[in-house]
Amino acid sequence: MTTQYRDLDTGKDFAALARLFTVEMEDPFTEDELHDDYEKYQDRILCLRIACSHQGEVQGFNWLTRDRNHENLARLYVVVGREHRHQGIGSQLYRELEEVSLASGIHDLRSTLLDTQPESRAFAEKRGFSIIYHNIGMRVELDRLDLQPYLEQAAALERQRFEFTSMEALGNTEADQQKLYLLNDVTSSQTMGTDGEHSWSSFDDFRKSVCQSDWYKPAGQMIVIEKNTGKWVAMSTITRFEGQEEAYNLFTGVDEAYRGRKLAQAVKAKALLFAKDVLGVKVVRTNHNALNEPMIAIDRKFGYVQSPGYFTFRKYLA
Repeated sequence: MTTQYRDLDTGKDFAALARLFTVEMEDPFTEDELHDDYEKYQDRILCLRIACSHQGEVQGFNWLTRDRNHENLARLYVVVGREHRHQGIGSQLYRELEEVSLASGIHDLRSTLLDTQPESRAFAEKRGFSIIYHNIGMRVELDRLDLQPYLEQAAALERQRFEFTSMEALGNTEADQQKLYLLNDVTSSQTMGTDGEHSWSSFDDFRKSVCQSDWYKPAGQMIVIEKNTGKWVAMSTITRFEGQEEAYNLFTGVDEAYRGRKLAQAVKAKALLFAKDVLGVKVVRTNHNALNEPMIAIDRKFGYVQSPGYFTFRKYLA
């Protein structure tokens, strides 16, 4: 037997895990970022095991974390270096996760994989996982954009009593964050292709995972408010993650009662202008559920082109 399986060594394993995430999953992580994630979610990590050679070389790992909102749901990774595949390592790492899941009362397993990795998809499907979402990637080069028509749309909407602002301009108070939470929750659950699941269990959960995150930029949280009613009706969130040269448009949403007025295009244009003038980037990326055809059509109109995305897989355990 050439492979050993052991618990994580927090003093030395994160560098190897970061390399495997970056190379095999094409999901760039630094050693410090993984260590921070481990510390942050340690109370919900159910399993994190290492596969290594007798000489100590890390060949792969598994990682199982209970969902923060649903006690019976967990998210997993099984990652094996390409030079060590087809030796039963991934199968053993997955078996451990399933055993721990059942012992921990987990009956719903989720995992995400790039849509450019057919071997990983085959591994998941062979073990009973099925695709529930396909999120496509999209990217746009800002120098090729002509934002003026969309900014003129925003000006026209302002004359119709819609205010375009940002969380920074509003003061980013707790009361404003409460409204931002409600707008996010409503518009994301109304997005085409979703099953109505809520991303956060409460406002407190939203504040901790969004407003208190390093990536949260109040000036990049673009908001549209209907002046007559004071209702928050549309938004577009953009940021630049630490160490990244590109900006990321996390979400653009419009309350379904206000759709058809080109609010999404106008507020997204404001976000893209912020990315260009303030964040100083040349490229913006985003992801969309492949079934969200209206937003994909808007991005194609802007000039976005499709790029690699990811599949979300699910398996129910008996």
